[in-house]
Amino acid sequence: MSGPNSTIGQSHCEAEDEKTDYSRWRLLDERGRQTWHYLRTDEEVRKWPQSIADKYHLGLPTGLPELTQATSPVESARNALTFFSQLQLSAGNWGCEYGGPMFLLPGLVITWYVTETPIPEAHRIEIKNYLWARQDPEDGGWGLHIEGESSVFGTAMNYTVLRLLGADAEDPRMVKARGLLHRLGGAVNGPHWAKFWLSVLGVCQWDIVNPVPPELWLLPDWMPIAPWRWWIHMRQVFLPMSFVWSKKWSYSPTPLTLELRKELFTQTYESIRFASHRNSISPKDNYHPKTWVLNTVNWALVNVWNPYLRANALTRRAEAWTWDLIRREDENTDYANLGPVNGPMNLLACYIKEGPDAYSVKRHRERMEDFLWVKAEGMLMNGTNGVQNWDTSFLIQAVIEAGLAREPRWRKMLIHALEYLEDQQIRENCKEQDLCYRHPRKGAWAFSTRDQGYTVSDCTAEGVKAVMLLQNTPGYPELIPDERIHDAIDIILTIQNPSGGCSSYEPTRGSEYMEYLNAAEVFGRIMVEYDYPECTTACVTALSLFQKLYPEYRAADIGTFKRNALEYIRKAQRWDGSWYGSWGICFTYAGMFALEALASVGETYKTSERVRRACSFFLDRQMADGGWGESYRSCETGVYTPHEKSQVVQTAWVVIALLEAGCERRAPIEKAVKLIMSRQQANGEWLQEGIEGVFNKSCMISYPNYKFIFPIKALGMFANKFGDVKLQ
Repeated sequence: MSGPNSTIGQSHCEAEDEKTDYSRWRLLDERGRQTWHYLRTDEEVRKWPQSIADKYHLGLPTGLPELTQATSPVESARNALTFFSQLQLSAGNWGCEYGGPMFLLPGLVITWYVTETPIPEAHRIEIKNYLWARQDPEDGGWGLHIEGESSVFGTAMNYTVLRLLGADAEDPRMVKARGLLHRLGGAVNGPHWAKFWLSVLGVCQWDIVNPVPPELWLLPDWMPIAPWRWWIHMRQVFLPMSFVWSKKWSYSPTPLTLELRKELFTQTYESIRFASHRNSISPKDNYHPKTWVLNTVNWALVNVWNPYLRANALTRRAEAWTWDLIRREDENTDYANLGPVNGPMNLLACYIKEGPDAYSVKRHRERMEDFLWVKAEGMLMNGTNGVQNWDTSFLIQAVIEAGLAREPRWRKMLIHALEYLEDQQIRENCKEQDLCYRHPRKGAWAFSTRDQGYTVSDCTAEGVKAVMLLQNTPGYPELIPDERIHDAIDIILTIQNPSGGCSSYEPTRGSEYMEYLNAAEVFGRIMVEYDYPECTTACVTALSLFQKLYPEYRAADIGTFKRNALEYIRKAQRWDGSWYGSWGICFTYAGMFALEALASVGETYKTSERVRRACSFFLDRQMADGGWGESYRSCETGVYTPHEKSQVVQTAWVVIALLEAGCERRAPIEKAVKLIMSRQQANGEWLQEGIEGVFNKSCMISYPNYKFIFPIKALGMFANKFGDVKLQ
């Protein structure tokens, strides 16, 4: 076979441990769009010097000096900001990896392969290096995320990626991975998404994939299971997936994919009855087992609908409508797409529909770079195209809370961050938003960038809160006028559910009973939007601040919203005083937000029994060294599970929670602050510890900037309450 894949996959055993020259990598930030570039010539290197941020993210020496050791909380916060300010990017935001999930690179690399997209040599080398670095040293496999147990999903898919990028099947690491995969029953025991991608690659047959009929998109909107009612990530993933499934499109066999047919299974490819493995899944992958309802629906689709009732005309109509929705998603995001799962799928759909030379394919190929990140371990794929808006908003608030915003040395940094948020506020709704089932977005901030363009409730709340706080601090300009602040508040007021709680992207549109149709298997609570204490708190605190500054604007609506939201937060508290967190690990994270919300309306340690219970929950779990550490297992099980050691980020969360609550027990808080200060490095940074974030209960994700943002905030809040006392 000729073309890009004629050499990809050949034996490169001698180059398995090769590494690119890290002095040649550069991070380009274009109005928040972050892409890594490998410079080929010395002239390019000379013209584009490596920045401190580049060096830091790559794990290279930054050359930043050692600082005078902090002896008080504010000195420690100042040292941290001295370091972190050097990482601010040209657009005014901060960058970082947003890694953790181990199922993202496979979708991208398989899409590159089957669309014959040339893979840069530097990418090939560093993706392999990252996967080698994240391979379990004991069993040789990979899990759903970087701290998870090895599974069929992680092992089969990342093994496949390594082979597509040139790893030799007889490399000892590959032999070990293959041995584990076979002990787990082979790739036929993978979850739905694994079977989909392996069928696209031509390694599995489509009979193994449970149906994803595009006809679902033709259901009337009033139907309880209509896709517009699904959670946004589910519908934007299953949209291109249904298009590709309906086409039954597979890449033509190559020598490498024929080899993979031999390597990924425990029996010969020809002897496998793929249809009999539609529901086969390893216990390691089966976090959310398919329900009898879903199994019945799938049986009916496979045995009745597809062979007897699925008319060609209806299929063509369904494919045409799903293609139209795919096109709208691409246009509304300038091909950035919602995330790194539907992005490669949309690229594949465009390739199938419009051919390899289409503008849509070209632009998608360019946009795939937005998801890639390079670090000391190699190249990974981020969980979105970044965390730019989110982290920048939190950093502004942390500096203000620490009392540092009025110090002249930070003014330029903060104004630049404000300029970034001004640029990133979304100024218009999607074109024909109702046709593509999009929530209004004018006035919102997305999680990452304006290009990505999806309203997120807490990102909008934290963004407008940061803007209001900074613009009302003496010495800072008003870059965002009142009208646009009103727009942000208007959007926040649209995301409350009848329960009083707030969702993430849009109000809940469907029933929790939709989880009976959860086909992903590896994730929980994925089918519809839910109420989240974290999102609700962000909205409440933003509205409380807004009321102080703009008491006349929609006062009645805001009052009703807050009353209902606070009632939800109270009801969401568990008997032991805790709240379950859905976006950070876990009870620690949610408790911080919930106590902030209650404090904003005067419910504190002195006045509220529920707040005292929440404080007791935290204090009872303080570790001997003064810190707190919570394992990601809490997210999976719903039961607080201690980490093996205390964590700086989670310790900061609890300090913030206790201080927001007005906890009167100074000694444990002071001990925690000492712990945070003791782990600070001589240059002002903190080192990376355990993973911080989560989504859909079972998949963890990294927020490495949290180790700067929340300690700065916690240290400053402690000093504001107890004084900037000497602690070291």
